[in-house]
Amino acid sequence: MPQSITRRIAAHALIALGLAPLWANATNTINDARYWPANDYSRLTLESPNPIAYKVFSLDNPARLVIDLEDINAAPAIIDLTNKIGTNDPWIAKLRAGLNRPGVFRLVLDLRGEVKPTLFTLKPVGSYGNRLVLDVYPAKPIAAKTTDNTVAPTDTKTDTKPDLKAETKTEIKPELKTDTKIADNTTADTSDKTNKSTEKTDKTDKSSKKSNYVITRLVTVAIDAGHGGEDPGAHGANGSLEKNITLAVAKRVKAKIDSMDNMRAVLTRDSDFFIPLAERVNKARRLNADLFVSIHADAFIRPDARGSSVFMLSEHGATSAAARWLAKSENDADLVGGVNVGVKDKNLAKTLIDLSQTATNTDSRRLASSVLNQIATVNRLHKGEVEEAGFAVLKAPDIPSILVETAFISNPEEEAKLGDEAYQDKLASAIVDGIKRYFASNPATARSKMAVRD
Repeated sequence: MPQSITRRIAAHALIALGLAPLWANATNTINDARYWPANDYSRLTLESPNPIAYKVFSLDNPARLVIDLEDINAAPAIIDLTNKIGTNDPWIAKLRAGLNRPGVFRLVLDLRGEVKPTLFTLKPVGSYGNRLVLDVYPAKPIAAKTTDNTVAPTDTKTDTKPDLKAETKTEIKPELKTDTKIADNTTADTSDKTNKSTEKTDKTDKSSKKSNYVITRLVTVAIDAGHGGEDPGAHGANGSLEKNITLAVAKRVKAKIDSMDNMRAVLTRDSDFFIPLAERVNKARRLNADLFVSIHADAFIRPDARGSSVFMLSEHGATSAAARWLAKSENDADLVGGVNVGVKDKNLAKTLIDLSQTATNTDSRRLASSVLNQIATVNRLHKGEVEEAGFAVLKAPDIPSILVETAFISNPEEEAKLGDEAYQDKLASAIVDGIKRYFASNPATARSKMAVRD
């Protein structure tokens, strides 16, 4: 008698006795499968209504990673990914998937070389159900500075070499021009007399024109494009995603800074992938960044909320209810994006807790004021002064750090502006002009930095 008929007869017998067969509800479902390749690491996310049971092991010659999903008989969402994974992936050459045996669906990842995989589960949050997350990191630390990316992978000893032309291990602008001046060359802002920033702008103009500071070393500005990958950030009414807008603006800011002598910008992410909040800070610190600028385009509970804002870290609480709400939504990014809580960052405590650097906070306020005054020439301000809130991404104790809310993506009018390339360019120019004005009145002398020990 066929096994399927035998199981059906047994099931009917158990149901007649008021019992359910053990395998009746054993099959889980993979509702969605998502893939985020990047030079930093590649992520594969599987989503299901119930927690996913799994086993994982590796094979050599050639290098492979095998994941067995238990109590799953079919996963069309994964099959759909098999032709997409590996094309531009630095770490994964190919994905093969199929039923290995009844109730066990197997994934086999052909690897390009030595990697460090991490597999973990996430509980439901927001619109996401249960998730199984695979992060494939390079076996060796990423450390080389690059022209297009923040950092590049070290040699992965691959048989199949991916296209990594952007990962050339060259310093950006290694030859300093000691006669370069960072003086402001823009006109004073007189367009917005309805907020408190007008008087501050005039004062900033005068002071910056008197301070033609000569840069004698390479100045590094870390530009952080908010959200990414699994974490889309805020959603606009017409379908815009915050993560896409922030990356577009960040790239424009980088290009403008890189065009200036003795200055360079580095991106915490240069494509669509997720970075934990603490790692964004750690990246900037590993690069000895002089400034950290996080770019966002958030939403609020009311669609009429509008205007740009610039935030610095608050040690004592948010300056408004809206600021508190925005900080909470940004700090929840790790929950949405997916962080492996089993991995402890040995630098996390000193990075996120040591907030006693009064000088850093003072510089952050000066930088925030300078950028705010320039953004006022592009868009109306949500408030005419620098705001404060407990943003986790601003908690670097040794780097002046600000967070720019370019506009409210939840406002249909501002959402349309944020999607316009010309408007994005104006925002980027305003941010860069604010940075220039900051350095004009705050000489970029060598700062003592906390050592980041490996």
